[in-house]
Amino acid sequence: MSRHPETDEGKAMSAVKLNDITISYDDIGHGEDVLVLLHGHPFDRSMWRPQCDALGGKRWRLIVPDLRGYGESTVTPSTTTLDMLAHDVAALLDHLGIDAAVIGGLSMGGQIVMAFCHLYPQRVRGVVLAATFPQAETDDGKQVRNTMADRLLRDGMEGYAAEVLPRMVAPRTLAARPDIAAHVLGMMRGAHPIGAAAALRGRAERPCYDAVLSALPVPALIVVGDEDAFTTRADAERMHTLITGSTLVWMPGVGHMPNLEHADAFNAALESFLLTFGSAPT
Repeated sequence: MSRHPETDEGKAMSAVKLNDITISYDDIGHGEDVLVLLHGHPFDRSMWRPQCDALGGKRWRLIVPDLRGYGESTVTPSTTTLDMLAHDVAALLDHLGIDAAVIGGLSMGGQIVMAFCHLYPQRVRGVVLAATFPQAETDDGKQVRNTMADRLLRDGMEGYAAEVLPRMVAPRTLAARPDIAAHVLGMMRGAHPIGAAAALRGRAERPCYDAVLSALPVPALIVVGDEDAFTTRADAERMHTLITGSTLVWMPGVGHMPNLEHADAFNAALESFLLTFGSAPT
């Protein structure tokens, strides 16, 4: 394991070899309660910067990895399934000596959360599902994802990133917050096409997670923007209905990146949710 110096904010940037790959991650704060945040496609852990800044000095310890194939973590070819990514998260928690955590994710990250809940239910204290949905991929969707994977391997990320940016963030975000648009665009351009393609192929094979959500015995926060091009109000209500006692936050004027587009409101909802937890069991 290589470890970089800790910053003044208590943020340690680290990398560790697990499951035959290197996972890079931020380890922020010193609390006994742990929140894991998983990024979406084709992003990296920097998408959670507003949440790390807001929560880093408080009660919660934040573990924020670059997923396999993204950011500073190892890129693996072929197909990266959601189960593989969930196993990587579990291995990272094992390495850090963390038995259980609240685990959250956005888009693909949210689907990894669902896979983690299926594989490691005893390790989940609560979930945060942002801009995501539990349905299995359709036959048409499988074709679209595999065709896009072929395109990324052939042409790289540049054209795709420019094309999809207006679907990732709401029009008002593009107009009023060029800094956020630039951050999202930069993450997409910086993603490795091999890693992004492998994850697309893996998501094409994802199962339906309805049964996983309906069996969840833990608190859940669901956050969706009303201008999300990928997650609908029906998707949000579906998850809210499936998870007993879940909290649904519907954000007006927000696209697929609520944690960036309306960080203050997202952070307020997240902090309110985290306040419902008692101290981690010893």
